[in-house]
Amino acid sequence: MIARLKGAPLAAFVFAATWLAYFGMLQFSVVRLRIKIVVTLTVAAVLLAWWLARRLHLALSPLVVAMLLVGNAVVGLRTRFFSHVPTEWAWTGRGVLAAAAVGAAAALWFRRPGLALGTAFAAYAAVTVIAIRTDPSPRIDVWITLQQAADAMARGENFYAVTWVDSPGIQDAFTYLPWTAVLLAPGRWIAGDVRWMHLVWALVLTVGFWQLGTAARERRPAAATALDPRWVAAAAGSAILLVPGTLIQVDQAWTEPLLLTGLTWWAVLMTRGRTWWAIVPLALACASKQHLALVLPLLLAWRPFGPARAIATGALTGALIAPWFLTAPADFFRDTVTLLMNFPPIRFANTWYLYFQHYHGITLPFWVTGLIVFGTLALAILLIHRRRPPLGELLRWSALMLLVANLVNKQAFYNQYWLVGALVALSLIADQADDRAEDRLSRSPNAADPTATGAPPTDRDALAPSRPPRR
Repeated sequence: MIARLKGAPLAAFVFAATWLAYFGMLQFSVVRLRIKIVVTLTVAAVLLAWWLARRLHLALSPLVVAMLLVGNAVVGLRTRFFSHVPTEWAWTGRGVLAAAAVGAAAALWFRRPGLALGTAFAAYAAVTVIAIRTDPSPRIDVWITLQQAADAMARGENFYAVTWVDSPGIQDAFTYLPWTAVLLAPGRWIAGDVRWMHLVWALVLTVGFWQLGTAARERRPAAATALDPRWVAAAAGSAILLVPGTLIQVDQAWTEPLLLTGLTWWAVLMTRGRTWWAIVPLALACASKQHLALVLPLLLAWRPFGPARAIATGALTGALIAPWFLTAPADFFRDTVTLLMNFPPIRFANTWYLYFQHYHGITLPFWVTGLIVFGTLALAILLIHRRRPPLGELLRWSALMLLVANLVNKQAFYNQYWLVGALVALSLIADQADDRAEDRLSRSPNAADPTATGAPPTDRDALAPSRPPRR
């Protein structure tokens, strides 16, 4: 297989091209539904499934990373853009992101990963300041509900029982799980805007990228043929922070970066062998948004984490949610479950559900969408249990699961699809801790390979201590 051979990075170039097409279409997708957007996202899902089926090792090179980051800059500047930020400041923010992408690519080319990741975060921080200062009151219900939920907490009220003031969308429901509000509220209390707390969590996320690369480096000190895992961490982290549409996400206060932060630190702790401590950031993410209900079953089937830790994660998530549920159970259940199930489709969600309804007048029945989602979930659980994949592959399974669910959902927008792409990039950092990937590259094609002959890897292989490549 060409992608498994040194000096044959075709799969990496395909990845970079797919990344640019995927996020370019996502930037274009904000407040518009187009069939070409849905098709592009679907092609990305097919390629991700193919990657998982073939279990390819994707080796990033400086050339591929330069193509990806410079492509981020070009796509971000050239693709149609929607924002409430004033036009001149929107162009300023997009220019900052583009310049930082080129700068990060140059730093990585000259093997300066710390400088690259620092440049990416500095640009992200600058764009956050631009968004907050030039659009202090974005007209989106997400920002308004987060702001007023923080105010309700300060008054000692349950925000699931609050009616919002001047919301352009949802008027009387907080549709997220409660820790989204808790983790962002200090930004409102201290500086007047929850988006300042988004910036704090972006810093925590950036440190998490670096720590995951460092943990991978410590596990594989003898992997002389590989790039420094911290270089890969800086490359993937920069790609995430500087992705097309970043200004839109920051301005709209979309909360998926919180989920990525929790999953990143879960991966860091898993890689360092602190598997029980890894429950804490994972539970915080699970208590923040409903998405991860589709990911937790995959972790339950993954032997290094397993049922005990998955159940403990569920229990801790329940404990974190309990104060809001117990004080207003009917409001909580309505806001977080029944309202979302009964909410009418939003016309600019780029999903197959909306495509059939908008273009053909057909409403896909629940059994069709349910069969696709739960069929994918069952297949993923089965293969994860049988294959016992390394951490990076598990993260890609999680991304595929969320992507399939998005594609057939009534509502899926830039932010939900952003999380999918970010998880794939995160998986490339986690791959650096996998000894088996280095083994595949260092062996001859005729060497014995237990995974190639059908013998499953052991639990220890999935999170194995560092060792030199076998010869």
